[in-house]
Amino acid sequence: MSDDKNFDRSALENALAELGRRAFAAGRTVEIVVYGGSALLLTLNRQINTGDVDAVFEGNRDFIKKLATEMAEEFGWDENWLNDGVKGWLSNRDADPDVKALFKTYPTEEQPGLRVYTARPEYLFAMKCRAMRVGGVETNSDIDDIKLLARAIGIKNSQDALTLVEKFYPQNVLQPKTRLGLEEIFSNLEIDPDKDQTPSSSSEP
Repeated sequence: MSDDKNFDRSALENALAELGRRAFAAGRTVEIVVYGGSALLLTLNRQINTGDVDAVFEGNRDFIKKLATEMAEEFGWDENWLNDGVKGWLSNRDADPDVKALFKTYPTEEQPGLRVYTARPEYLFAMKCRAMRVGGVETNSDIDDIKLLARAIGIKNSQDALTLVEKFYPQNVLQPKTRLGLEEIFSNLEIDPDKDQTPSSSSEP
């Protein structure tokens, strides 16, 4: 981690590798699924620093939490650097195998202590849109992520965006601000192509 205790791409990969080494040394191979800013950092090389890693690890929760706590104490990190607070944002489709992909095994395939899966861009896009904050999209720190994901997926208008979001979240769980926010985002998408690379911090899905 850097001095401000945020992960960049290198620090995040080092942390996952260390977690994998400790799991392998304990004779275990565990799995986590990474979402949010950390998933963007790993899969799309989003130029951000993220203060924590949003992940789900139900099958090995106690063991992984134990290792993460030990690492936090040893390296002076926040005790919640690896947390499962993202669970409240998951789609009912989260169990579908096609909404996630294996990213990497740590420390190596020959020493498989940790298998890291990431949510696919379509799922990350829907999750980001659902989590869109109230207050206007210009002050929403998720907007750059939504634009980046839209370009990666090939979405060019708000209707297609909303159709994709509704594949993961039914209309009754989406707030009106989601539709309004998407309309504003996509009205500005083509005239604002460079903001995707603006460094930022992220702790939301």
